[in-house]
Amino acid sequence: MTGKTDRELGMGASITRRDFIQDLTVGALVAGAGLGSSSALSADPASASPTTGSAAYPPEKNGLRGSHPGAFEAAHKLAREGGRFPAPVALDEAYDLVVVGGGISGLAAARYYRDRFGADSKILILENHDDFGGHARRNEFHHDGEMRLAIGGTHNLEWWDFSDTVNEYMSYLGVDPQAMRAKMDWDYGRDDEGQTSTWFDSETYGTSRLVHDCDLNKGGGLPPETVDQFPLSTEAREELKRFYALRINVVAEMTDREASAYLSSMSYPEFLARHGGLGEEARQLFNKLQHGGWGVEISALSASEALDLVLPGAHLIGREPKTKPRSYAAALWPDGNSSFARLQVADLIPAAAPGATAQNIALTRVDYAQLDVPESSVRLRLNSTVIRAKEASGGVTVSYINDDKVYSVKARHTVMACYHVIIPHLCPELPEAQREAMKYQVKRPLLLTNVLIRDASALDKLDIDAVACPGRLHARLFTLRGIKTGGYETDGSEGGPVPLVFWGSVSPPEGITDVKEQHRASRALMLAMTFEDYEREVRAVLDGLLGPAGFDVTEDILAITVNRWPHGYAYDYLDLFDDDFAPGEAPHEIARKPFGNITMANADAGADAYTHVAIDQAYRAVQELPSA
Repeated sequence: MTGKTDRELGMGASITRRDFIQDLTVGALVAGAGLGSSSALSADPASASPTTGSAAYPPEKNGLRGSHPGAFEAAHKLAREGGRFPAPVALDEAYDLVVVGGGISGLAAARYYRDRFGADSKILILENHDDFGGHARRNEFHHDGEMRLAIGGTHNLEWWDFSDTVNEYMSYLGVDPQAMRAKMDWDYGRDDEGQTSTWFDSETYGTSRLVHDCDLNKGGGLPPETVDQFPLSTEAREELKRFYALRINVVAEMTDREASAYLSSMSYPEFLARHGGLGEEARQLFNKLQHGGWGVEISALSASEALDLVLPGAHLIGREPKTKPRSYAAALWPDGNSSFARLQVADLIPAAAPGATAQNIALTRVDYAQLDVPESSVRLRLNSTVIRAKEASGGVTVSYINDDKVYSVKARHTVMACYHVIIPHLCPELPEAQREAMKYQVKRPLLLTNVLIRDASALDKLDIDAVACPGRLHARLFTLRGIKTGGYETDGSEGGPVPLVFWGSVSPPEGITDVKEQHRASRALMLAMTFEDYEREVRAVLDGLLGPAGFDVTEDILAITVNRWPHGYAYDYLDLFDDDFAPGEAPHEIARKPFGNITMANADAGADAYTHVAIDQAYRAVQELPSA
């Protein structure tokens, strides 16, 4: 992936070694626990006391995060190997509700349950990771007494799509997206002309070249002088220049319905080739444009879907291309929607974050020791992987693994706020049609690698803020400066450390055409990569991109946190791979049907990867619980 040795890339730097050692320690503990075999899991009644926390503050951890070691092994054993576990120790704990999953949907379900069944309802939330929020993961960097926040997963509040239910919840928690927007001077580096650049790396393109004012997403195209800077063959550059200069309408003789059907039946790369005259070398520039935003290669998108995203090509169907970059006016906290999840926890368990409000939440330090205490009506138990949920005696028995031991608790109701594909393994009694519908929804891998650099001087010298990297693992990187929400005021102008977000997914191997198989293959690659693999990649990119401006890759990288989400974005339906389902017959609608005292939440139940969808589905799931 790079022409330099590990030593030249600074792979021995002390800060990153410390992070890697921490990750190895977690991995060694997991390996030592022997989660690959049931014999290593204790069911000793004498030790029937689940652990409730860790001495470490999860947001401060570096190294491999997201689906970190210890969070997924038991689920993989269950789903991939059909593994068996010891009989659980039944805890002397009684609940009205057990929520499986401590993400935004699960936390919202707890609130809606209390609204419907009473504020004194006893609720247990089980979360397999060592932190809550699901993909709304908070990353904190601390250096020389200063804190810098970064986004570890779910980003935005798409306020324009909020339902009345979501608007009410936001108001209840004191969240005002419009006020947040007023405190933001940031929009993925696309607000100002010239901010978004494209970097061609030497390993992929033969030479390292940074091209300014070059947004490959820009529907209006690029001028010839910009294209001439691309380190591509003369033929590919000429194809691109002809493509951007074309003004035709290939659907002029079609009715609107015919045109829609035609564009929906053709992949975007095929559209670019057939009507734009772009060969494979030119088209590869666009392959990863939706890695972060949609979690797919452009080969998975129809021409219609790509054009709706304002990707280049409107000038081929008689539309005037937009000349400005696409703005995305979402509201955002400096740690993404992790701040929202923290507000949810502060509402459910006030002792964990006393005094927390939407105006100070980004600076609030959560007391993790308060998340799971007997005196609280709502308890949030981390590091707890559910392996079974079964209706029994008018309620539900839920079994889970915590600290290498198997426990069970009983509840009147259960909300499954975890992703759909795992639920058939947890609830094998579900009807076959429902189990098959759940398996249909293969989630899309998501990757956010955050790197704290010593300062922004090299970025400023190069006059860059957001950069597309079409030849690298992460499709895009950008700085987090200009977000002054939740009480966090640092914008980078005062100097000091700056977080860089590397955003995207992992490309599947070539030759896989089915989109679900692409997701599975990308997931396997993501999980197979070690922290060193991710570290080596970001060091190589920063050396090639910022090195010419004086960035010392051996000294100027202060910390690296890898947020890998193999089960990332919820599966929504694509023109090329999914039927036009009749109302009520789509897989997500079949999958989310209630089953006795068990209901289904999370964004999968809405087939859309948005925070507001997860909240809406939590509300629906609670309303579907039987009252008797």
